[in-house]
Amino acid sequence: MKPSEPSQIPVADISATDSSDSDLNRQPPPELVSMLQSYPDPAVLLSADYEILSANAAYRQSYGDVSATKRHCYEVSHHYDRPCDQMGESCPMLQCMQSKKAQRVFHLHHTPQGEEHVDVELFPVESADGTAQFFLEVMRYSKLASPRAGGEGLIGRSPAFMASLALIERAAPSETTVLLLGESGTGKELMAQAVHRGSLRNQGAFVPVECSGLTETLFESELFGHEKGAFTGAHSRKTGLVEAANGGTLFLDEVGDIPLSLQVKLLRLLETGTYRRVGGVEPLKANFRLVCATHRNLEQQVADGEFRMDLYYRINPFPVILPSLRERIADIPLLVESLLPQFTKGREIKISKEALLLLQAYAFPGNIRELRNILERACLLVDDHWIEPEHLPDACRRAGGTLPAGAGMQGVSDMSTDTGKGFYQPEIMGLEQLESRYLNWALKQLDGDKALLAHKIGVSERTLYRKLRPVQS
Repeated sequence: MKPSEPSQIPVADISATDSSDSDLNRQPPPELVSMLQSYPDPAVLLSADYEILSANAAYRQSYGDVSATKRHCYEVSHHYDRPCDQMGESCPMLQCMQSKKAQRVFHLHHTPQGEEHVDVELFPVESADGTAQFFLEVMRYSKLASPRAGGEGLIGRSPAFMASLALIERAAPSETTVLLLGESGTGKELMAQAVHRGSLRNQGAFVPVECSGLTETLFESELFGHEKGAFTGAHSRKTGLVEAANGGTLFLDEVGDIPLSLQVKLLRLLETGTYRRVGGVEPLKANFRLVCATHRNLEQQVADGEFRMDLYYRINPFPVILPSLRERIADIPLLVESLLPQFTKGREIKISKEALLLLQAYAFPGNIRELRNILERACLLVDDHWIEPEHLPDACRRAGGTLPAGAGMQGVSDMSTDTGKGFYQPEIMGLEQLESRYLNWALKQLDGDKALLAHKIGVSERTLYRKLRPVQS
């Protein structure tokens, strides 16, 4: 049989045959191996101790022919020497064994092309006695984001970013309305575009609507269009944005700013799927996928009577909270590397370690939008090829010795001194000493796990041991 989607496969359909020989039991039956080849995405059959027993052609193309060497899945995908749940990550295999149900997680996998975001699904394959004897793992590469600077789509690899991306990957292929929540400047429109790219409507138009400041007449005319002569100045028929989004995605940005008097018109559109042009009498059929975004607290607006409860529940079946930039400090180097070429105008400009540390210590109230502005300004101030601390705004330099709350790096107090003026001033020290202090602090956060720290910062354990040696000040 050739399954169309793994999630549609009943466990009973892929049950393994029983055998009394323990060695034979480790070998998947031919029908399982044959079924594995039908998957267009990379797929493997695993034993209960994480061994790769068989791999399809797509997996071998992505990861190499590892089945013959009996390597473990965590060695290939993560370059770990033990299961990923022991390295601080969620392991679908462990969850699958415990629950005996299919599991789905979002991971970073190593490939010959570099690291990739991967949507991993794992299915238990039961033997005749009902125990999970084998596990089917199917991997789909994200087409919406990249963990590398300069990659396609969204850029990021921090846990907070990946949590949001995992939700988008689940929602995008459906027709479900998505509500993007987060502070201003967190990239809500870019995430809405990612929802559109991952949907079945990606060949249609992506139509953004800025809801802030629209008057009642303008709101209806922009959204629904108008007929010729509908009002003074309407010299011809106008196509509305709802009609322009036919077959595609309608993105209502800052939906929380729509006045209460206009919310009923939007609700009617969503409830009935029909609308009329201003001045028209003929009902028209709407055909779009809705994505909304706001920086406001809609629940509080509902409680205050500023937002209709029925509209709130209509646009909120699948909320996704976008993290602030201070919650994704690990992504700042990637974002800087990706954004800089937009402002260098052919010049080769890089950022120094000192300047990058200052950016990672800054709270970024304006989030990614503010980071863009800071980099654009710095590129104009640079005379050679390096962005240095003096090219950054005063606010960034003042924040250099303390990290914002919630940044995930609190506690580096030994790298700074209190000036008594409401902020910390960086202690002047050599870069090797600064690096050594940071690494020792990071090691404490990981309970002394040097292998995990080496993996997270992208160096070998030998290099890490060398860097951890005390540096004389």
